[in-house]
Amino acid sequence: MKTITRAVAVAAVLALAATACNANNKDAPSAGGSAVAEQGGTLSFLSTSKEISFDPAKSQNLGTSAIHLILRGLTAWKTSPDGATELVPDLATDTGQVSDGGKTWTYKLKPGLKYADGSTIVAADIKYGIERSFAPELSGGLGYHKSLLVGGDKYTGPYKNNASLASVEAPDETTVIFKLNKAFGDWPWVASMPAFSPVPKKADTDPAHYGEKPVASGPYQVKSYTPGSKLELERNPNWDKASDPARTGLPDAFVWQMGLESNAVNQRLIQDSGDDKFAAATGVSIPAALIPTVTGDPAVKARVATSPSGALLYLALNNKRPGLSNVEVRKAIQYAVDKQAIQVARGGPEFGGEIASTLITPGIEGYAKYNTYEAQPQGDPEKAKQLLAAAGVSNLTLSLVADSESPTGVPIAEAVQQGLKRAGINAVIKPLPNKQYIETTTGNKGDYDLTVSSWLPDFPSAIGNIQPLFATSEIGNGGYNLSRYSNPAVDTAIAAATAESDQTKAAAAWAALDKQIMNDAPLVPLLYARNAFLHGSKVQNFYLPGYPPYPNTLIMGLSK
Repeated sequence: MKTITRAVAVAAVLALAATACNANNKDAPSAGGSAVAEQGGTLSFLSTSKEISFDPAKSQNLGTSAIHLILRGLTAWKTSPDGATELVPDLATDTGQVSDGGKTWTYKLKPGLKYADGSTIVAADIKYGIERSFAPELSGGLGYHKSLLVGGDKYTGPYKNNASLASVEAPDETTVIFKLNKAFGDWPWVASMPAFSPVPKKADTDPAHYGEKPVASGPYQVKSYTPGSKLELERNPNWDKASDPARTGLPDAFVWQMGLESNAVNQRLIQDSGDDKFAAATGVSIPAALIPTVTGDPAVKARVATSPSGALLYLALNNKRPGLSNVEVRKAIQYAVDKQAIQVARGGPEFGGEIASTLITPGIEGYAKYNTYEAQPQGDPEKAKQLLAAAGVSNLTLSLVADSESPTGVPIAEAVQQGLKRAGINAVIKPLPNKQYIETTTGNKGDYDLTVSSWLPDFPSAIGNIQPLFATSEIGNGGYNLSRYSNPAVDTAIAAATAESDQTKAAAAWAALDKQIMNDAPLVPLLYARNAFLHGSKVQNFYLPGYPPYPNTLIMGLSK
Protein backbone atom coordinates (compact mmCIF):
# COMPACT_ATOMS: atom_id res chain seq x y z
CA MET A 1 0.00 0.00 0.00
CA LYS A 2 1.47 3.26 -1.19
CA THR A 3 0.17 5.70 1.39
CA ILE A 4 0.48 5.68 5.17
CA THR A 5 -3.14 6.69 5.38
CA ARG A 6 -5.95 5.22 3.39
CA ALA A 7 -9.59 6.10 3.72
CA VAL A 8 -12.81 4.90 2.27
CA ALA A 9 -13.53 6.87 -0.89
CA VAL A 10 -17.29 6.96 -0.53
CA ALA A 11 -19.36 7.45 -3.65
CA ALA A 12 -22.82 8.96 -3.17
CA VAL A 13 -24.56 6.80 -0.60
CA LEU A 14 -27.99 8.31 -1.03
CA ALA A 15 -29.84 9.72 -4.03
CA LEU A 16 -32.94 11.16 -2.45
CA ALA A 17 -35.56 13.49 -3.91
CA ALA A 18 -36.57 16.57 -1.95
CA THR A 19 -37.60 20.18 -2.31
CA ALA A 20 -35.56 23.22 -1.36
CA CYS A 21 -37.82 24.19 1.52
CA ASN A 22 -36.27 24.08 4.98
CA ALA A 23 -32.94 23.51 3.26
CA ASN A 24 -30.82 24.35 6.26
CA ASN A 25 -32.77 22.84 9.13
CA LYS A 26 -30.27 22.01 11.89
CA ASP A 27 -32.54 19.55 13.72
CA ALA A 28 -30.63 16.49 14.85
CA PRO A 29 -31.18 13.32 12.79
CA SER A 30 -33.10 10.43 14.30
CA ALA A 31 -31.41 7.60 16.17
CA GLY A 32 -34.14 5.01 15.55
CA GLY A 33 -35.57 2.62 18.12
CA SER A 34 -36.76 3.47 21.63
CA ALA A 35 -37.69 0.17 23.32
CA VAL A 36 -35.21 -1.71 25.48
CA ALA A 37 -32.98 -4.32 23.88
CA GLU A 38 -33.13 -7.64 25.72
CA GLN A 39 -31.01 -10.76 25.77
CA GLY A 40 -31.90 -13.36 23.16
CA GLY A 41 -33.50 -13.73 19.75
CA THR A 42 -32.16 -13.86 16.19
CA LEU A 43 -31.26 -10.61 14.42
CA SER A 44 -31.32 -10.77 10.62
CA PHE A 45 -29.50 -8.59 8.13
CA LEU A 46 -31.01 -8.23 4.66
CA SER A 47 -28.05 -8.04 2.33
CA THR A 48 -27.38 -7.57 -1.38
CA SER A 49 -23.96 -9.23 -0.99
CA LYS A 50 -23.41 -12.59 -2.65
CA GLU A 51 -20.22 -13.34 -0.75
CA ILE A 52 -19.09 -12.47 2.77
CA SER A 53 -15.59 -13.07 4.09
CA PHE A 54 -14.41 -12.69 7.66
CA ASP A 55 -10.73 -13.02 6.83
CA PRO A 56 -9.07 -10.26 8.88
CA ALA A 57 -6.18 -9.94 6.42
CA LYS A 58 -8.51 -9.08 3.52
CA SER A 59 -10.99 -6.91 5.39
CA GLN A 60 -11.51 -3.17 4.94
CA ASN A 61 -14.30 -3.11 7.51
CA LEU A 62 -14.61 -0.30 10.02
CA GLY A 63 -14.46 -0.92 13.76
CA THR A 64 -18.24 -1.24 14.18
CA SER A 65 -18.70 -3.80 11.39
CA ALA A 66 -19.91 -7.39 11.61
CA ILE A 67 -16.44 -8.92 11.35
CA HIS A 68 -15.84 -7.66 14.89
CA LEU A 69 -18.71 -9.80 16.17
CA ILE A 70 -16.42 -12.75 15.50
CA LEU A 71 -12.95 -11.27 15.85
CA ARG A 72 -11.54 -9.08 18.59
CA GLY A 73 -8.45 -6.86 18.25
CA LEU A 74 -5.99 -5.21 20.57
CA THR A 75 -8.24 -2.15 20.72
CA ALA A 76 -11.87 -1.51 19.76
CA TRP A 77 -14.40 1.26 19.09
CA LYS A 78 -17.11 2.33 21.50
CA THR A 79 -19.87 4.53 20.10
CA SER A 80 -22.76 6.52 21.54
CA PRO A 81 -25.73 8.27 19.89
CA ASP A 82 -24.58 11.77 20.80
CA GLY A 83 -20.91 11.53 21.80
CA ALA A 84 -17.59 11.00 20.07
CA THR A 85 -16.47 7.48 19.20
CA GLU A 86 -13.93 6.30 21.78
CA LEU A 87 -11.01 3.92 21.50
CA VAL A 88 -11.08 1.29 24.25
CA PRO A 89 -8.84 -1.66 25.16
CA ASP A 90 -10.16 -4.89 23.68
CA LEU A 91 -7.87 -7.92 24.03
CA ALA A 92 -5.21 -5.59 25.42
CA THR A 93 -5.15 -4.10 28.91
CA ASP A 94 -4.84 -0.56 27.56
CA THR A 95 -4.67 1.26 24.23
CA GLY A 96 -0.89 0.97 24.05
CA GLN A 97 2.26 2.18 25.77
CA VAL A 98 4.49 4.32 23.57
CA SER A 99 8.27 4.73 23.79
CA ASP A 100 11.33 5.41 21.60
CA GLY A 101 10.02 8.80 20.51
CA GLY A 102 6.73 7.37 19.27
CA LYS A 103 8.25 4.51 17.27
CA THR A 104 7.65 1.61 19.70
CA TRP A 105 4.23 0.50 20.95
CA THR A 106 3.75 -2.20 23.57
CA TYR A 107 0.58 -4.12 24.46
CA LYS A 108 -0.22 -6.62 27.22
CA LEU A 109 -3.07 -9.10 26.77
CA LYS A 110 -5.79 -9.44 29.37
CA PRO A 111 -5.68 -12.70 31.37
CA GLY A 112 -7.96 -15.63 30.65
CA LEU A 113 -8.81 -14.84 27.01
CA LYS A 114 -10.00 -17.87 25.05
CA TYR A 115 -11.12 -18.85 21.56
CA ALA A 116 -14.42 -20.58 20.91
CA ASP A 117 -12.71 -23.98 21.14
CA GLY A 118 -11.41 -23.18 24.64
CA SER A 119 -7.76 -22.69 23.68
CA THR A 120 -5.89 -19.65 25.01
CA ILE A 121 -5.35 -16.50 22.96
CA VAL A 122 -1.63 -15.71 23.03
CA ALA A 123 0.57 -12.91 21.73
CA ALA A 124 2.06 -15.13 19.01
CA ASP A 125 -1.44 -15.34 17.46
CA ILE A 126 -1.59 -11.55 17.17
CA LYS A 127 1.85 -11.55 15.55
CA TYR A 128 0.90 -14.28 13.11
CA GLY A 129 -2.40 -12.59 12.20
CA ILE A 130 -0.51 -9.43 11.26
CA GLU A 131 2.16 -11.33 9.35
CA ARG A 132 -0.35 -13.15 7.15
CA SER A 133 -1.88 -9.78 6.14
CA PHE A 134 1.35 -9.11 4.19
CA ALA A 135 0.88 -12.18 1.98
CA PRO A 136 0.11 -11.17 -1.63
CA GLU A 137 -2.59 -13.82 -1.85
CA LEU A 138 -4.44 -12.14 1.04
CA SER A 139 -4.21 -8.57 -0.22
CA GLY A 140 -6.97 -5.97 -0.14
CA GLY A 141 -7.35 -5.31 3.58
CA LEU A 142 -6.68 -2.11 5.49
CA GLY A 143 -2.91 -1.79 5.44
CA TYR A 144 -1.73 1.20 7.43
CA HIS A 145 0.59 -1.07 9.39
CA LYS A 146 2.31 -2.33 6.24
CA SER A 147 4.06 0.95 5.53
CA LEU A 148 4.71 1.75 9.21
CA LEU A 149 6.28 -1.44 10.55
CA VAL A 150 10.05 -1.70 10.10
CA GLY A 151 10.76 -4.04 7.21
CA GLY A 152 7.15 -4.06 6.08
CA ASP A 153 8.07 -2.75 2.65
CA LYS A 154 9.96 -5.98 1.85
CA TYR A 155 8.05 -8.56 3.89
CA THR A 156 5.72 -10.90 1.94
CA GLY A 157 4.08 -12.93 4.67
CA PRO A 158 4.69 -16.17 6.56
CA TYR A 159 3.80 -18.72 3.90
CA LYS A 160 7.17 -18.79 2.15
CA ASN A 161 10.02 -20.25 4.20
CA ASN A 162 8.05 -19.63 7.39
CA ALA A 163 9.28 -16.03 7.29
CA SER A 164 8.81 -13.84 10.36
CA LEU A 165 8.42 -10.06 10.60
CA ALA A 166 10.99 -8.96 13.16
CA SER A 167 9.29 -5.62 13.86
CA VAL A 168 6.36 -7.45 15.50
CA GLU A 169 7.63 -9.12 18.65
CA ALA A 170 5.89 -11.59 20.95
CA PRO A 171 8.51 -12.16 23.67
CA ASP A 172 6.03 -14.04 25.88
CA GLU A 173 2.41 -15.21 25.77
CA THR A 174 0.92 -11.87 26.80
CA THR A 175 3.20 -9.19 25.29
CA VAL A 176 3.14 -7.75 21.76
CA ILE A 177 5.66 -5.09 20.71
CA PHE A 178 5.56 -3.10 17.48
CA LYS A 179 8.60 -1.33 16.02
CA LEU A 180 7.69 1.49 13.62
CA ASN A 181 9.89 3.22 11.08
CA LYS A 182 8.54 6.62 12.12
CA ALA A 183 6.49 8.08 14.94
CA PHE A 184 2.78 7.61 14.35
CA GLY A 185 0.50 8.96 17.04
CA ASP A 186 -2.64 7.19 15.79
CA TRP A 187 -1.17 3.69 16.09
CA PRO A 188 -3.74 2.73 18.80
CA TRP A 189 -6.47 3.23 16.18
CA VAL A 190 -4.53 1.11 13.71
CA ALA A 191 -4.43 -1.65 16.35
CA SER A 192 -8.24 -1.83 16.18
CA MET A 193 -8.23 -2.86 12.52
CA PRO A 194 -9.13 -6.41 11.44
CA ALA A 195 -5.54 -7.46 10.71
CA PHE A 196 -4.78 -7.15 14.43
CA SER A 197 -7.17 -9.98 15.28
CA PRO A 198 -5.52 -13.16 16.61
CA VAL A 199 -5.09 -16.06 14.18
CA PRO A 200 -3.67 -19.34 15.54
CA LYS A 201 -1.08 -20.56 13.06
CA LYS A 202 -2.26 -24.15 13.40
CA ALA A 203 -5.74 -23.13 12.23
CA ASP A 204 -4.51 -21.39 9.07
CA THR A 205 -4.22 -24.53 6.95
CA ASP A 206 -6.25 -23.16 4.03
CA PRO A 207 -5.63 -19.39 3.84
CA ALA A 208 -7.82 -18.86 0.78
CA HIS A 209 -10.89 -20.06 2.72
CA TYR A 210 -9.98 -19.02 6.26
CA GLY A 211 -12.52 -16.17 6.13
CA GLU A 212 -15.43 -18.58 5.77
CA LYS A 213 -15.07 -19.88 9.31
CA PRO A 214 -12.30 -18.07 11.22
CA VAL A 215 -11.35 -19.04 14.75
CA ALA A 216 -13.64 -16.88 16.90
CA SER A 217 -12.38 -14.59 19.65
CA GLY A 218 -15.52 -12.41 19.78
CA PRO A 219 -19.00 -13.19 21.11
CA TYR A 220 -20.06 -15.13 18.00
CA GLN A 221 -18.74 -17.80 15.65
CA VAL A 222 -19.78 -18.91 12.18
CA LYS A 223 -22.36 -21.70 12.34
CA SER A 224 -22.96 -22.08 8.60
CA TYR A 225 -22.23 -20.26 5.37
CA THR A 226 -23.81 -20.78 1.94
CA PRO A 227 -22.44 -18.19 -0.54
CA GLY A 228 -25.17 -16.17 -2.22
CA SER A 229 -27.80 -17.43 0.19
CA LYS A 230 -27.26 -17.44 3.93
CA LEU A 231 -24.75 -16.84 6.72
CA GLU A 232 -25.46 -17.82 10.32
CA LEU A 233 -23.61 -16.87 13.50
CA GLU A 234 -24.06 -18.56 16.86
CA ARG A 235 -22.70 -17.75 20.30
CA ASN A 236 -19.07 -18.34 21.19
CA PRO A 237 -19.39 -20.18 24.53
CA ASN A 238 -15.98 -18.97 25.71
CA TRP A 239 -16.45 -15.24 25.11
CA ASP A 240 -15.96 -13.31 28.34
CA LYS A 241 -18.32 -10.33 28.40
CA ALA A 242 -16.55 -8.84 31.42
CA SER A 243 -13.37 -8.45 29.36
CA ASP A 244 -15.12 -6.80 26.41
CA PRO A 245 -16.08 -3.10 26.62
CA ALA A 246 -17.17 -2.81 22.98
CA ARG A 247 -19.70 -5.60 22.41
CA THR A 248 -23.03 -6.35 24.11
CA GLY A 249 -23.56 -9.90 22.84
CA LEU A 250 -27.33 -9.50 23.13
CA PRO A 251 -28.83 -11.65 20.32
CA ASP A 252 -28.49 -15.41 20.51
CA ALA A 253 -27.80 -15.52 16.79
CA PHE A 254 -27.28 -13.41 13.66
CA VAL A 255 -28.46 -14.39 10.18
CA TRP A 256 -27.58 -12.76 6.85
CA GLN A 257 -30.10 -13.27 4.06
CA MET A 258 -27.86 -12.74 1.06
CA GLY A 259 -28.19 -11.94 -2.63
CA LEU A 260 -31.30 -9.77 -2.27
CA GLU A 261 -32.26 -6.88 -4.54
CA SER A 262 -31.89 -3.52 -2.81
CA ASN A 263 -35.48 -2.52 -3.55
CA ALA A 264 -36.74 -5.76 -2.02
CA VAL A 265 -34.70 -5.06 1.12
CA ASN A 266 -36.24 -1.63 1.61
CA GLN A 267 -39.77 -2.78 0.77
CA ARG A 268 -39.59 -5.60 3.31
CA LEU A 269 -38.31 -3.26 6.02
CA ILE A 270 -40.99 -0.70 5.24
CA GLN A 271 -43.71 -3.36 5.54
CA ASP A 272 -42.21 -4.59 8.84
CA SER A 273 -44.09 -7.87 8.88
CA GLY A 274 -43.31 -11.27 10.39
CA ASP A 275 -39.64 -12.00 10.99
CA ASP A 276 -38.67 -8.76 9.24
CA LYS A 277 -39.55 -6.96 12.45
CA PHE A 278 -36.29 -8.46 13.71
CA ALA A 279 -34.30 -7.46 10.61
CA ALA A 280 -32.20 -4.50 9.48
CA ALA A 281 -30.11 -3.17 6.61
CA THR A 282 -26.66 -1.72 7.21
CA GLY A 283 -25.52 -1.36 3.61
CA VAL A 284 -28.67 -0.65 1.59
CA SER A 285 -29.66 3.00 1.38
CA ILE A 286 -33.10 4.44 0.73
CA PRO A 287 -33.70 5.36 -2.96
CA ALA A 288 -35.57 8.42 -4.15
CA ALA A 289 -38.65 6.47 -5.21
CA LEU A 290 -39.31 5.35 -1.63
CA ILE A 291 -38.86 8.71 0.08
CA PRO A 292 -42.57 9.66 -0.07
CA THR A 293 -43.43 6.30 1.49
CA VAL A 294 -40.85 6.71 4.23
CA THR A 295 -41.57 10.32 5.10
CA GLY A 296 -45.34 9.99 4.66
CA ASP A 297 -45.76 7.33 7.33
CA PRO A 298 -44.61 8.36 10.83
CA ALA A 299 -44.26 4.71 11.88
CA VAL A 300 -41.87 4.01 9.00
CA LYS A 301 -39.95 7.24 9.38
CA ALA A 302 -39.37 6.41 13.06
CA ARG A 303 -37.48 3.34 11.87
CA VAL A 304 -35.05 5.30 9.69
CA ALA A 305 -31.69 6.00 11.30
CA THR A 306 -29.78 8.91 9.78
CA SER A 307 -26.26 10.03 10.55
CA PRO A 308 -25.53 13.51 11.94
CA SER A 309 -22.56 13.72 9.59
CA GLY A 310 -20.54 11.53 7.27
CA ALA A 311 -18.22 11.73 4.31
CA LEU A 312 -17.09 15.14 3.07
CA LEU A 313 -18.57 15.81 -0.36
CA TYR A 314 -16.32 18.30 -2.12
CA LEU A 315 -15.47 19.95 -5.44
CA ALA A 316 -11.80 19.35 -6.24
CA LEU A 317 -10.06 22.15 -8.15
CA ASN A 318 -7.06 20.85 -10.07
CA ASN A 319 -4.40 23.30 -8.87
CA LYS A 320 -1.98 22.20 -11.59
CA ARG A 321 -4.21 23.32 -14.46
CA PRO A 322 -3.62 26.75 -16.06
CA GLY A 323 -7.12 27.98 -15.32
CA LEU A 324 -6.89 27.08 -11.63
CA SER A 325 -3.24 27.67 -10.71
CA ASN A 326 -4.14 31.21 -9.58
CA VAL A 327 -5.36 31.07 -5.95
CA GLU A 328 -7.62 34.12 -6.56
CA VAL A 329 -9.52 32.15 -9.21
CA ARG A 330 -9.93 29.28 -6.79
CA LYS A 331 -11.22 31.68 -4.16
CA ALA A 332 -13.74 33.04 -6.66
CA ILE A 333 -15.06 29.52 -7.20
CA GLN A 334 -15.62 29.18 -3.44
CA TYR A 335 -18.24 31.93 -3.76
CA ALA A 336 -19.60 30.89 -7.16
CA VAL A 337 -20.73 27.40 -6.11
CA ASP A 338 -24.39 26.98 -5.13
CA LYS A 339 -24.08 24.53 -2.22
CA GLN A 340 -27.79 24.59 -1.54
CA ALA A 341 -28.55 23.30 -5.05
CA ILE A 342 -26.12 20.45 -4.45
CA GLN A 343 -27.77 19.75 -1.10
CA VAL A 344 -31.15 19.52 -2.85
CA ALA A 345 -29.69 17.23 -5.52
CA ARG A 346 -28.69 14.84 -2.74
CA GLY A 347 -32.04 14.94 -0.99
CA GLY A 348 -32.07 18.06 1.17
CA PRO A 349 -30.63 18.54 4.67
CA GLU A 350 -32.41 15.69 6.45
CA PHE A 351 -31.18 12.92 4.18
CA GLY A 352 -28.59 14.52 1.90
CA GLY A 353 -26.39 16.32 4.40
CA GLU A 354 -25.47 19.61 6.02
CA ILE A 355 -23.69 22.34 4.08
CA ALA A 356 -19.94 22.16 4.71
CA SER A 357 -17.19 24.74 5.09
CA THR A 358 -14.35 22.74 6.70
CA LEU A 359 -12.08 19.86 5.68
CA ILE A 360 -12.31 17.97 8.98
CA THR A 361 -15.81 16.54 9.36
CA PRO A 362 -18.02 16.71 12.48
CA GLY A 363 -17.50 13.73 14.75
CA ILE A 364 -13.72 13.78 14.22
CA GLU A 365 -11.49 15.23 16.94
CA GLY A 366 -10.02 18.46 15.61
CA TYR A 367 -13.22 19.59 13.91
CA ALA A 368 -13.98 23.26 14.55
CA LYS A 369 -16.77 25.11 12.81
CA TYR A 370 -15.55 28.03 10.71
CA ASN A 371 -16.01 29.46 7.21
CA THR A 372 -13.14 31.21 5.45
CA TYR A 373 -15.41 32.11 2.54
CA GLU A 374 -18.57 33.29 4.25
CA ALA A 375 -21.57 33.35 1.93
CA GLN A 376 -25.20 32.35 1.74
CA PRO A 377 -25.93 28.67 1.04
CA GLN A 378 -26.68 29.66 -2.55
CA GLY A 379 -23.24 31.27 -2.86
CA ASP A 380 -22.34 34.82 -3.85
CA PRO A 381 -21.87 34.97 -7.63
CA GLU A 382 -21.37 38.74 -7.61
CA LYS A 383 -18.40 38.47 -5.28
CA ALA A 384 -17.05 35.66 -7.45
CA LYS A 385 -17.26 37.96 -10.48
CA GLN A 386 -15.39 40.71 -8.59
CA LEU A 387 -12.56 38.34 -7.63
CA LEU A 388 -12.27 37.06 -11.19
CA ALA A 389 -12.17 40.59 -12.55
CA ALA A 390 -9.49 41.60 -10.02
CA ALA A 391 -7.46 38.58 -11.16
CA GLY A 392 -7.82 39.64 -14.79
CA VAL A 393 -9.72 36.47 -15.70
CA SER A 394 -12.72 36.33 -18.03
CA ASN A 395 -14.46 33.75 -20.21
CA LEU A 396 -13.12 30.94 -18.05
CA THR A 397 -13.99 27.47 -19.34
CA LEU A 398 -13.26 24.41 -17.19
CA SER A 399 -13.75 20.67 -17.69
CA LEU A 400 -15.83 18.90 -15.03
CA VAL A 401 -15.46 15.11 -15.02
CA ALA A 402 -18.24 13.07 -13.39
CA ASP A 403 -18.81 9.41 -12.58
CA SER A 404 -21.62 8.41 -14.95
CA GLU A 405 -22.28 5.19 -13.01
CA SER A 406 -23.00 6.97 -9.72
CA PRO A 407 -26.73 7.80 -9.39
CA THR A 408 -25.89 11.33 -8.25
CA GLY A 409 -22.68 11.86 -10.24
CA VAL A 410 -24.10 13.77 -13.18
CA PRO A 411 -26.98 15.51 -11.28
CA ILE A 412 -24.51 16.98 -8.78
CA ALA A 413 -22.15 17.99 -11.61
CA GLU A 414 -25.07 19.80 -13.23
CA ALA A 415 -25.81 21.64 -9.97
CA VAL A 416 -22.15 22.71 -9.84
CA GLN A 417 -22.30 23.75 -13.48
CA GLN A 418 -25.35 25.97 -12.94
CA GLY A 419 -23.79 27.65 -9.92
CA LEU A 420 -20.58 28.49 -11.76
CA LYS A 421 -22.50 29.77 -14.77
CA ARG A 422 -23.95 32.57 -12.64
CA ALA A 423 -20.40 33.88 -12.14
CA GLY A 424 -19.55 33.64 -15.83
CA ILE A 425 -17.62 30.36 -15.54
CA ASN A 426 -18.41 27.72 -18.18
CA ALA A 427 -18.07 24.19 -16.80
CA VAL A 428 -18.18 21.50 -19.48
CA ILE A 429 -19.36 18.21 -17.98
CA LYS A 430 -17.55 15.07 -19.13
CA PRO A 431 -19.31 11.91 -17.87
CA LEU A 432 -16.99 8.90 -17.56
CA PRO A 433 -17.61 5.24 -16.61
CA ASN A 434 -16.49 4.53 -13.05
CA LYS A 435 -13.24 2.77 -13.94
CA GLN A 436 -12.19 5.48 -16.38
CA TYR A 437 -13.27 8.17 -13.94
CA ILE A 438 -11.02 6.76 -11.20
CA GLU A 439 -8.11 6.35 -13.61
CA THR A 440 -8.53 9.94 -14.80
CA THR A 441 -8.77 11.55 -11.37
CA THR A 442 -6.15 9.46 -9.54
CA GLY A 443 -3.72 8.84 -12.42
CA ASN A 444 -0.59 10.77 -13.26
CA LYS A 445 -1.86 12.88 -16.18
CA GLY A 446 -4.52 14.84 -14.31
CA ASP A 447 -6.43 15.68 -17.47
CA TYR A 448 -9.36 17.48 -15.85
CA ASP A 449 -10.11 20.79 -14.12
CA LEU A 450 -12.91 19.94 -11.70
CA THR A 451 -14.50 16.89 -10.15
CA VAL A 452 -16.89 16.16 -7.30
CA SER A 453 -15.80 13.42 -4.91
CA SER A 454 -16.28 12.37 -1.29
CA TRP A 455 -14.04 11.06 1.47
CA LEU A 456 -14.53 9.25 4.76
CA PRO A 457 -11.60 8.37 7.06
CA ASP A 458 -11.08 4.75 8.11
CA PHE A 459 -10.88 5.76 11.76
CA PRO A 460 -11.89 8.90 13.70
CA SER A 461 -8.69 10.90 13.42
CA ALA A 462 -8.25 14.05 11.37
CA ILE A 463 -5.21 12.56 9.68
CA GLY A 464 -7.75 10.72 7.52
CA ASN A 465 -9.38 14.02 6.49
CA ILE A 466 -6.14 15.83 5.69
CA GLN A 467 -3.22 13.62 4.66
CA PRO A 468 -4.81 11.60 1.82
CA LEU A 469 -6.36 14.67 0.18
CA PHE A 470 -3.59 17.26 0.56
CA ALA A 471 -0.15 15.64 0.98
CA THR A 472 2.06 16.04 -2.08
CA SER A 473 2.80 12.30 -1.92
CA GLU A 474 -0.85 11.56 -2.73
CA ILE A 475 -0.85 13.23 -6.17
CA GLY A 476 -1.32 10.67 -8.93
CA ASN A 477 -0.17 7.05 -8.75
CA GLY A 478 -3.61 6.09 -7.45
CA GLY A 479 -3.58 8.69 -4.68
CA TYR A 480 -6.61 10.77 -3.76
CA ASN A 481 -5.15 14.27 -3.76
CA LEU A 482 -7.58 15.06 -6.57
CA SER A 483 -6.91 18.80 -6.22
CA ARG A 484 -3.22 18.03 -6.97
CA TYR A 485 -2.41 20.48 -4.22
CA SER A 486 1.22 20.77 -3.17
CA ASN A 487 2.53 23.01 -0.40
CA PRO A 488 5.87 22.14 1.28
CA ALA A 489 4.85 23.94 4.48
CA VAL A 490 1.68 21.87 4.65
CA ASP A 491 3.62 18.66 4.02
CA THR A 492 5.91 19.50 6.93
CA ALA A 493 2.98 20.26 9.21
CA ILE A 494 1.25 17.00 8.21
CA ALA A 495 4.38 15.04 9.16
CA ALA A 496 4.55 16.77 12.54
CA ALA A 497 0.87 16.18 13.32
CA THR A 498 1.17 12.55 12.25
CA ALA A 499 4.03 11.95 14.68
CA GLU A 500 2.26 13.56 17.67
CA SER A 501 1.19 10.91 20.18
CA ASP A 502 -0.62 13.39 22.45
CA GLN A 503 -4.12 13.29 20.95
CA THR A 504 -5.10 16.74 22.21
CA LYS A 505 -2.03 18.33 20.66
CA ALA A 506 -2.52 16.34 17.47
CA ALA A 507 -6.15 17.49 17.16
CA ALA A 508 -5.06 21.11 17.55
CA ALA A 509 -2.41 20.64 14.87
CA TRP A 510 -4.90 19.13 12.43
CA ALA A 511 -7.39 21.93 13.14
CA ALA A 512 -4.73 24.51 12.31
CA LEU A 513 -3.91 22.64 9.10
CA ASP A 514 -7.57 22.69 8.12
CA LYS A 515 -7.57 26.50 8.11
CA GLN A 516 -4.09 26.78 6.60
CA ILE A 517 -5.09 24.63 3.63
CA MET A 518 -8.41 26.39 3.09
CA ASN A 519 -6.56 29.68 2.78
CA ASP A 520 -5.14 28.22 -0.44
CA ALA A 521 -8.65 27.18 -1.60
CA PRO A 522 -7.60 23.87 -3.18
CA LEU A 523 -11.16 22.54 -3.08
CA VAL A 524 -14.68 23.61 -2.19
CA PRO A 525 -16.27 21.77 0.78
CA LEU A 526 -19.87 21.09 -0.26
CA LEU A 527 -21.70 18.85 2.23
CA TYR A 528 -21.16 16.70 5.26
CA ALA A 529 -23.07 13.86 3.58
CA ARG A 530 -25.54 11.80 5.56
CA ASN A 531 -26.41 8.11 5.46
CA ALA A 532 -29.85 6.65 6.20
CA PHE A 533 -30.85 3.03 6.87
CA LEU A 534 -34.08 1.26 7.75
CA HIS A 535 -34.58 -1.32 10.49
CA GLY A 536 -37.40 -3.51 11.78
CA SER A 537 -39.55 -2.40 14.69
CA LYS A 538 -38.01 -4.92 17.12
CA VAL A 539 -34.39 -3.95 16.39
CA GLN A 540 -32.90 -1.72 19.09
CA ASN A 541 -29.63 0.16 19.62
CA PHE A 542 -29.75 0.92 15.90
CA TYR A 543 -28.36 4.42 15.46
CA LEU A 544 -25.72 6.19 13.39
CA PRO A 545 -23.13 8.07 15.47
CA GLY A 546 -21.25 11.16 14.40
CA TYR A 547 -18.55 8.77 13.19
CA PRO A 548 -18.74 6.36 11.54
CA PRO A 549 -22.01 7.11 9.69
CA TYR A 550 -23.04 3.45 9.88
CA PRO A 551 -24.90 1.42 12.53
CA ASN A 552 -22.79 -0.21 15.23
CA THR A 553 -23.42 -3.90 14.66
CA LEU A 554 -21.63 -4.80 17.89
CA ILE A 555 -24.28 -3.35 20.21
CA MET A 556 -27.57 -4.13 18.45
CA GLY A 557 -30.25 -6.13 20.20
CA LEU A 558 -33.91 -7.01 19.99
CA SER A 559 -36.99 -6.11 22.00
CA LYS A 560 -39.79 -8.58 22.62
